[in-house]
Amino acid sequence: MGLLSKKDAKLITDPLADNNPITIQVLGICSALAITAQLKASIVMSLSVLFVMGVGNVVISLIRNIIPSKIRIIVQLTVVAALVIIVDQVLKAYAYSLSKELSVFIGLIITNCIIMGRFEAFALGNGPWKSFLDGIGNALGYAVILVIVGFFRELLGSGTLLGFKVLGDPIEKTGVYAIGYENNGFMLLSPMALIVVGIIIWVQRSRNKDLIED
Repeated sequence: MGLLSKKDAKLITDPLADNNPITIQVLGICSALAITAQLKASIVMSLSVLFVMGVGNVVISLIRNIIPSKIRIIVQLTVVAALVIIVDQVLKAYAYSLSKELSVFIGLIITNCIIMGRFEAFALGNGPWKSFLDGIGNALGYAVILVIVGFFRELLGSGTLLGFKVLGDPIEKTGVYAIGYENNGFMLLSPMALIVVGIIIWVQRSRNKDLIED
């Protein structure tokens, strides 16, 4: 018998596609627009949310029976805030330049609709193991979209990936720049992130007609 049952596995696989928190539930759009101009920032934000959601879901699940219902939202915010502070301090210690680049957006993880939604909808009603899997699954679903958007925005907007020139040198006119290609600066603007997310949603629904709303 495997480590995960089919039901447990679906907690991880469903958010990656047919129940993606960004493209299906339309949550967490703000960070998808704000920090995906560079792939590195997208990856770091994804890892940060992965940590906060995985650990946060477990903590909320463990204390779910002792949280007074009237203050459950405050408790959830406190748990998220504590985890975000840990992430912020680690980034400042080991990746200070990236921490400055992400700046306020790391702090805004506290108000990420995906995290609060999973606390409320799942962690408060399920055990630690299932809550952990749910948190990891939804964080991975969020991460997949951020990485895809960050990949295309940096590649087409700057001609780089993770800071490395992959299309050639635009000044010395090497690589694709030698045949007249120019970087699309519009890709680095926030509205383009929304367009890329829209294209992903269109592709997803064209492949799976069940996702199309009546």
